[in-house]
Parts: sequence; structure tokens; C-alpha cells
Amino acid sequence: MPGYSIIENEGLKYIVFDLLAGTGMVVHAFTTRQGGVSRGPYRSLNLAFHVGDSPEAVLENRRRACRVLAAGLEDMVCGQQVHGDRVHVVKEADRGRGACDHGSAIPETDALVTCRPGLLLASFYADCVPILILDPVRRAAGLVHAGWKGTAAGIAGAALEAMGRAFGTRPEDCLAAIAPAIGPCCYEVDQPVLAAMAERGFDPARHVYPAGPDRWKLDLPGLNREILTGAGVKEESVSVARLCTSCSPELFFSYRGQSGRCGRMASLIALK
Repeated sequence: MPGYSIIENEGLKYIVFDLLAGTGMVVHAFTTRQGGVSRGPYRSLNLAFHVGDSPEAVLENRRRACRVLAAGLEDMVCGQQVHGDRVHVVKEADRGRGACDHGSAIPETDALVTCRPGLLLASFYADCVPILILDPVRRAAGLVHAGWKGTAAGIAGAALEAMGRAFGTRPEDCLAAIAPAIGPCCYEVDQPVLAAMAERGFDPARHVYPAGPDRWKLDLPGLNREILTGAGVKEESVSVARLCTSCSPELFFSYRGQSGRCGRMASLIALK
């Protein structure tokens, strides 16, 4: 059993995780590229403003994504992702930030956490690792955007720590879902990437495979899974969708697969 389902609703395809859906506490999705109005390299469900797509198309795509989750665009909260490790605790006053333009999004933020029902957290992807977190005991939720830099900085652990400080979250109570990202089949890195991870105290050795002289294939989703369990999340409480964004160009955008010119999928979660 894969632990997730691909849902089609009003022409829009998205992924939901059994682990999260089974709680009945959240609405959530990881979108595919199918079901929107964007054209060209952004075809069709591009959900990001900052990539060069028509703003009108992005707004319509976001309205469609919100509608299938029974949410309003005005409820969405977004961060300006910079491949860092900053976590923002989302409050009622943040409702709508970044929903209708990139400029009003929360600056320099790659993880969002909240305990407020009805706030639709959103983050955007085209190969980086999306992580959705739910604390069903304290009723809190979060999203983490983890590229290799964020992974090296331990952003998944930082999000759990922020949830602990803000809401009393204990990692052992949490459920986590790792949505589609570029897989070890396609993600080739060099020595400086591995060295940067080692400098931050991570040992990526169990997640790399030789790919040529001074080149390796890195299992970034697997490494983030280890970071989550190392922080205290139970192994059985982490679900990983082993779908490679680069291998499935009809289903996903891929920054590497499309040579940098592409749209973005979205991770979305809101407490009920």
C-alpha cells in the first residue's frame, strides 16, 4: 500500500495521505501540475507567482485549489521561500499573506506552523522536499520546504522545535508526510553539497549512491525522513510518497527536468 491517494476533483489532480486524512483533523493536499489554466512551461496548475507566469492565471489556479479543499483564497498563508531554516508561527493576523501576490508573503520563511483552525498554510515546490506535519494531540499543523540547503540546516527539526515552543508539541505525538520530490534516481550532487551537510552534523552516507567521479545520487526524501525520526517522530508515523518529480513530467513540475523554467506545485494544509 502506498499510503496516499491521487484524487481528481473538478479536473484538478492532487495527492492526499492516508496518515493525515485518517485523523479527520485537517484538510490537506499536494497538488500535481494538472487542472489549471497556465500555459507554456507553466502548464497547467502553476501555483507560484514568482516564476514568471501570468498573475491572473496563478490567481485562478489558486482559487481552484482552494475550492477543492473547501477553503477560500483569503484563508491562504504563504512564505517567501529562500532555502533557509526560518520557521514562522502563523497567527490570525497572517491570514491572507501571500495569497494574492508574492510581495505580501511572509519574508524569508521556509516553514509555517499554526494552531489556528481555518488558516490554509501553503508552500511551493518543483523538486524540493515537501513535509506536512500534524500534531493530533495539541492540534497543530505545519509545512516544511526542504531543498538540500534547508535539509542541511535541519529545517524539519527546527519546525518541530518551533511547534514545541509555541504549542507544547512533542515529536513522538506527530504524524508527518513527505510528498513527491526529486528522487535518488535523478538527484545528482557534488562534493560541496555533501560537505555542507557534514558541516552541519548530518551524515548523508546512507542516502548517497555513486554516480561518477566526484558525483553522487542523493536520496533527499530519505534523509529528511531520518531527520524527522531522529528528532523523535515515530518511524511508523512518517509516510513517504516515493514519487520522483523529475521522472513524471506529465504529473509534476521539475526544476531540473525543465532546466529551471517551470511552475510550482503546492503543499496545502489547514486544521479543521
